[in-house]
Amino acid sequence: METIILSRRGMLKIGAAAAAGLAGGRLLGAETQQPASSKETRMNQLESTYENGEYVLPELPYGYDALEPLYDAQTLKIHHDKHHAKYVTNFNAALKKLEKARQGSDFATIQAVSNELAFNGSGHVLHSLFWHSMKPGGNGGQIPDELQSAFEDSFGSADAAMKQFVAATNAVEGSGWGILAFEPISKKLLILQSEKHQNLTVWGVMPLLVCDVWEHAYYLKFQNNRAQWVDNFMQLANWDFAAECLAEAKSAMQSARR
Repeated sequence: METIILSRRGMLKIGAAAAAGLAGGRLLGAETQQPASSKETRMNQLESTYENGEYVLPELPYGYDALEPLYDAQTLKIHHDKHHAKYVTNFNAALKKLEKARQGSDFATIQAVSNELAFNGSGHVLHSLFWHSMKPGGNGGQIPDELQSAFEDSFGSADAAMKQFVAATNAVEGSGWGILAFEPISKKLLILQSEKHQNLTVWGVMPLLVCDVWEHAYYLKFQNNRAQWVDNFMQLANWDFAAECLAEAKSAMQSARR
């Protein structure tokens, strides 16, 4: 497995530890024209979220209304254009504060700025994954073979995995995320919760699919009915993307061992 360090370009090279609060790397941007079967598909998507020395807001891989009626256009637009954009702005600002502190050897505010880095960087990572964790029409209940096998190996069945993912996501305390991740030590999948963006996870996991349950993700349409939103998300879930991420995580792990 690649070493995970606080560098701007290296952190997400193998889909590293978004839920762990790691802040860095190139994140997921707009879809490319490569076929989904290409091993480079996800890595090419990372390019558009880091440009000219700063993190940038990626374009959505679909139109604002493409997920209707399961996810409304107004919420999607506000969620992407306002909330995600703010995490990007604050992520860059935190890095600049740290650069200034290093130059002046003034680390009096290091704790606060480090928290800003983890919170906003993880928010950027998770939102960039989130846009690709859904697709118009979802997968129609179809799960790629490799992911199906991983579900069976890790949870007993895909159905058991789905039920655990829904239960874990619904049960997040306050604001946070449900996360399906690959754990490279055991080579199995884990289902995790993340409070805020960076708390309650396992270091080194590689997120494959994430569901946002901050209220800003669903409140306009669903108010406080998180369970209904999560049910709708599951109908939109992009299991092809999760399978791509799993294949890349395994490939990166094997390459790192050579």
